[in-house]
Amino acid sequence: MVTIADVAAAAGVSISTVSYVMSGKRTISQDTRERVESAIAKLEYSPHASARSLASRSTNVIGLQAPLRAGVDVHVIMEIVAGVVKEARDNHYDILLLTSDDADGLVNAARGSRVDALMVMDIESEDPRIATLRELSTPTVLIGLPSGAGDLICVDFDFEAAGRLAAERLAALGHTRVALFGAPAEVLERHTSYAVRLNRGFLAACEELGITGSVHACPSSADAVDAVDAVLDEDAAITGILFHNEAALPHVAAHVRNDETKRDVIALSPLQLVHGVAGLVDTIEVPATEIGAAAARAILDALEGETTERVRLLQPRFAGASAV
Repeated sequence: MVTIADVAAAAGVSISTVSYVMSGKRTISQDTRERVESAIAKLEYSPHASARSLASRSTNVIGLQAPLRAGVDVHVIMEIVAGVVKEARDNHYDILLLTSDDADGLVNAARGSRVDALMVMDIESEDPRIATLRELSTPTVLIGLPSGAGDLICVDFDFEAAGRLAAERLAALGHTRVALFGAPAEVLERHTSYAVRLNRGFLAACEELGITGSVHACPSSADAVDAVDAVLDEDAAITGILFHNEAALPHVAAHVRNDETKRDVIALSPLQLVHGVAGLVDTIEVPATEIGAAAARAILDALEGETTERVRLLQPRFAGASAV
């Protein structure tokens, strides 16, 4: 007996996509619809009670693992989550927030039939959750870019390109000794993907440009002023700074810019988090809400059986500039 799963396999789509084509509950692309209808006709598939039951197992819920680990900026995380939620709701999906930080929470949600798909945040370069995700049959999108993602779908901001862009701007402003003050030490110790890529891009561009660059961990608090001062006291020749620590930025930017050396500071941050911050020569926007929306679109495409690019990185831009 031909089942809805047989039709999905023949059409190269998910079971839920076949169900949507038959029910008309969601808009499906013409190409996908034609593939499904062709498979139905070829296999002479006719829905029956058990098939309808199988199709109805869709929960219309996406699990989002957003662990609030030490050093993580909650404001940025919540902006990404907001982007995910809006895009999901616009497409009739709910979000189940998973606050665990290990693979067990993902397994429980997937194998307990609580969700149709998984999205995972706070990705490390060598993330231990990836092996488990590969074993699950649940469609998955990573909001981040680990070194061993393989065939998993990854959506993120291009932090490596942002590091390069900032170094190039500082060099163009005439600085020959520059520094990146970034994530707190605990984030760097976890080898969190975005921080690793930002550091790599910044230092690589400095080397290519023939300027001296360095990277430094920074506390996410008023203590950042002392941490930055300690570095600058030791190396007073640093005159160009890239700052990527949204919580510490208001404490540091004006303090650094207004001292007698007149250093130039570029912030890497969502724009709403730099409003009212004095002492910046420019800001490279981190489009946090759009990162979340793009990740949600990627998982919705996967659920519909649509082909999607394995890695999508939103490109950096200076505030007020057009997108790259």
